[in-house]
Amino acid sequence: MATVLSVSGSPSATSRTARLLRHLDARLTAQGHEVVPLDVRTLPADALLGADFGHPAIVEATALFDRADGVVIGTPVYKAAYSGLLKSLLDLLPQYALAGKTVLPLATGGTTAHVLAIDYALRPVLSSMGAAHIVQGWFTLDKDLTVAGDGALTVAPSAAEGLAQVVDRFSDALGTRTALLAATG
Repeated sequence: MATVLSVSGSPSATSRTARLLRHLDARLTAQGHEVVPLDVRTLPADALLGADFGHPAIVEATALFDRADGVVIGTPVYKAAYSGLLKSLLDLLPQYALAGKTVLPLATGGTTAHVLAIDYALRPVLSSMGAAHIVQGWFTLDKDLTVAGDGALTVAPSAAEGLAQVVDRFSDALGTRTALLAATG
């Protein structure tokens, strides 16, 4: 099927956002997609903050975006917007790094007051980067994500159902796009 780049914009090593993405990666993999995870926090801070476009880690991250058919972008919401860490990576990517790609924006946060961060902060940036199709995003409350002692994530049933629906729509959109590209050569 399609190659999906799953990007976590969380700066935390114990991030619920990153755990949620890895949880959803398993669903996409089960649907036949190849999923490549990218935790932005693992990229060198000096390269991100110094805008070092030529740094090998930034060059490789850019290549991951280039090879992907679809991109899942997950971020915690800080100050009613996506994370600064994610912003620093997006700023280093080519202007049209998402051209021709299907994108699923996801966000996590502590209050429903931040639910519009996807549509008012993240979606315009993804659109300006040329995304062919930005599917409906999903905001998950922190309280709906429980991490067990072994690191396993449990998603509250009310959130799990909505997440499954948006991931399945993303997967369907990827399948349709991949079929169209194959048909047109």
